[in-house]
Amino acid sequence: LFVVCNKEPKKPTIMKAYAAAVATVLFGASAISAFAPAASKSITTRSTNSIANTQFSSALRMADDEKIFDQEAFIAESKEMRLKHLEEQAMFALKIACENYGNAVFPNAMIAGDVVITHLLHRMGYLKDGKATIMVVDTFHLFPETMEFLREIEEFYGFKAEVFCAEGVPVGDKDAYDKKYGANLWKEDIEQYDKVCKVEPFQRGLKTLNTDCMINGRTRWQGFERAWIDQFENAPIGGGLAKCNPIAYWTLEDTFDYIAKYEVPHHPLHAKGYPSIGDAKDTIPIPEDGSTKFVNFKFEGDKTPWLDYACERKGRFVGLANKDGSTKTECGIHVAGAERTFDRDLWEEGAVKNIASVDEAKDIISSGKDAIVAVYAPWCQFCQGMEDEFAKYAESAGVPVYKFRGDEEREFVQANMNTESFPTVNFIKADGSVVKYDSEARSADDFANFEKSMA
Repeated sequence: LFVVCNKEPKKPTIMKAYAAAVATVLFGASAISAFAPAASKSITTRSTNSIANTQFSSALRMADDEKIFDQEAFIAESKEMRLKHLEEQAMFALKIACENYGNAVFPNAMIAGDVVITHLLHRMGYLKDGKATIMVVDTFHLFPETMEFLREIEEFYGFKAEVFCAEGVPVGDKDAYDKKYGANLWKEDIEQYDKVCKVEPFQRGLKTLNTDCMINGRTRWQGFERAWIDQFENAPIGGGLAKCNPIAYWTLEDTFDYIAKYEVPHHPLHAKGYPSIGDAKDTIPIPEDGSTKFVNFKFEGDKTPWLDYACERKGRFVGLANKDGSTKTECGIHVAGAERTFDRDLWEEGAVKNIASVDEAKDIISSGKDAIVAVYAPWCQFCQGMEDEFAKYAESAGVPVYKFRGDEEREFVQANMNTESFPTVNFIKADGSVVKYDSEARSADDFANFEKSMA
């Protein structure tokens, strides 16, 4: 309440009654603990020049009586009131998501906000009765502690997460991932890495689980890209899928206050200086010396580097840039266009013939005939980019033109077809030698000229 008044100040007794009335209107007739009895008369008799010598800590004199205002108590109570409101607001959103939709799914990255949502879903019984399903995307580049922590909270809350990973790779099989996509895909093409390891399995998971409402832990506090999100919105993925952001209006401080209040199980790397946790390859502590930590439900060190606006994810995507040179701040899951995951093969029709196996590839190399072979991966944007021109070239080529999916046979194409990255176009000579087309120019005419140069 703010009152503008040009009249003379009220006398102490009138002010006392006025303050009491305001407190009654705001808080009811019960006593407010922030208004506590004065510890000594020295507070009520202090002079203007001796404020610094008073012995009332954060307690401030409100009037010439025995009541003082305890600032620290007021702040604590205000934060508790705020947190209670945020909890109720988040639970109301989760109630709508889980009871008004048939298949609410929560993709859980196990960061601070996500463990709060997990706890709220548990409190409301939605993990036990199956009205909410926990989904996890394993990128094969997470910290080891992340999947270990998942097993811990599965046991603690009594649920089983649905885990998804790169297409065509068994869950948890990093060797199979490396063989199919390459251990350094993220270095070769970060956008394709995001599609293969995050966006595609994320979207496939939502479709597999028949999701009609996706719950997630994004907040306005996380940065300008998310500054205007609301508790409900349509997601860009899946064409109209409802998205529930139950903690959209929380700050990161609210999140850790909740974790401390209920002693919520949280990611062990918070105790090692990480405010947010993503892939191990590009996530660092903030500050980098690890001096800020969250240990035993309390902060150690200066907590402002974590809790300032847009700082939660400051340690994420470190050293990564988008293709336009801008700093990377999103993994691709929550941005427009993420639904355009590449999910078809290349050259499905036309004059480009398919090599279906390693044995077929060996037969072509040893056939005694000339040929052109494009070693490719359907998810690679450069392969996608040359699809039309290579198909056009194949229509009038003077030799047979083939495609061979190299991401599924990396060892073979590295050893036999000059392939370190995609696409790699080779001319197979009649004598069995394999000559690489060593140029970034990929028009139909360029391929035709390469063929002529091999004659």
